[in-house]
Amino acid sequence: MLDLYNIVAELCSDIVSSCSEKFFVEYSCVSPAEKSRIAKVVQAEIPALFQESGNGVSVRELSSENLTTEFLENLKSLVNRLKADRDYYALLGLLQILDQAMASLLNLAIAEFEQEKFSIVLNTNRESVGVGLLPRCSCIWERKHRLIHRYNNLESFLYNILLIENSVLGELIDKHYFLKKDLFPHFKERHAVKIAATPLRRERNFKVQLTDKDKIQYFNIAYENPSFEADNELIWKKIWTAAENESDIVVFPELLGNAEMTEFVSSKIKSLSPADAAKIPSLIVLPSYWEKNRNVVTVMDKFGNVICKQNKQNPFRKEFDGIGYLEQISSNLVVNILHFEGIGRIAIMVCRDFLETEYMQQLMRCFKLTLIIVPSFSTGSYDFRRSFDLCAHEDCNVVWVNTCAALVKGKEANFRDIGYVRKRISRNEDEAQMLYKMPICNRAFDGECAHDCIYYETIQGV
Repeated sequence: MLDLYNIVAELCSDIVSSCSEKFFVEYSCVSPAEKSRIAKVVQAEIPALFQESGNGVSVRELSSENLTTEFLENLKSLVNRLKADRDYYALLGLLQILDQAMASLLNLAIAEFEQEKFSIVLNTNRESVGVGLLPRCSCIWERKHRLIHRYNNLESFLYNILLIENSVLGELIDKHYFLKKDLFPHFKERHAVKIAATPLRRERNFKVQLTDKDKIQYFNIAYENPSFEADNELIWKKIWTAAENESDIVVFPELLGNAEMTEFVSSKIKSLSPADAAKIPSLIVLPSYWEKNRNVVTVMDKFGNVICKQNKQNPFRKEFDGIGYLEQISSNLVVNILHFEGIGRIAIMVCRDFLETEYMQQLMRCFKLTLIIVPSFSTGSYDFRRSFDLCAHEDCNVVWVNTCAALVKGKEANFRDIGYVRKRISRNEDEAQMLYKMPICNRAFDGECAHDCIYYETIQGV
């Protein structure tokens, strides 16, 4: 199958590099006669791609047995001939046929990826052709024709293949995690994802240190609690509360983590009885922890295993006494993408990352994200709400949670809501349902905190 993926990747690369936006606009309205011509051209050269059915001839879903040397040689020969003829309508039509024919093979690839710690693209020629291929998980709230009115490019015409263009990805490094089907045990039945989000607490467990290096003013984070026992007990309390409320994902804010947190939570989960362990949320997005110039969110599964660690990529700028200071973080450029059939593709963007419009849109365009989770420590919500709207055309839902620990005197008006869930709804629903608000507890403005705030919202099919 390796040769098939490499041929398809090269075909995608040729179309991307040779076809203009105008071409894709025109192809979206290609005539039935032209579609018939393309099908006949492909069928004449590669009959194995088609089968007789009650409605005539249809595309056959390939199996590994179909991928003979003859099949691959004929496919490569047809691609080369169509390229020589500059018949790009036929090349794109062939790619669409292959996209449909590869559905079963890509499902098998997903099953294999689920057994791996993380996955790389299917084709081995990514560096030379500039594109990578992955199976494309469906999403219950994603329109079938997502992107076609937003982008005039190749991705609009593919449904089973996830195409990743190196030119869009840039210097970022992508790592992919195909989550096992048993991780979301209720999803098949409910066709919905219940999100729990918590601002955690009003108190900070760190102090901000200001430094000057190479003519730039920086700030960094230094944690004050050496044991963090009470912090971790509170984190666990929130996880268990989310579990008792049948949540699928629980999300914590930025910066309120610690060095002992991950091991503590993992040990707690693994010590549970089977009945209690079954209640734990499928994904746990722990509060980020700032250490050694890294601001890192740990994502854990319901079994207490670390799936991935997402570094914050874009430093936050803050003023102290009227002077600008930059968060002294180093980016590792790694972007972790979580895949699950029915949910699509999930990314974690830590606070400022979501506000960097170019970065956020880069990830959405590259991976066709369907859910973005944004842990935050911010003195305002306005800019985040504006960024939500950029996701709307992409059918990408957003969970943003801030923390009361970020509240500062004079900016109370910015904290009317401590988090939001921005979701796609059907055209018949009240537009007010698009944005679920998490109102702040009034005690937070008085510096008090009962540590009991947790919010729930359900994202479902449209």
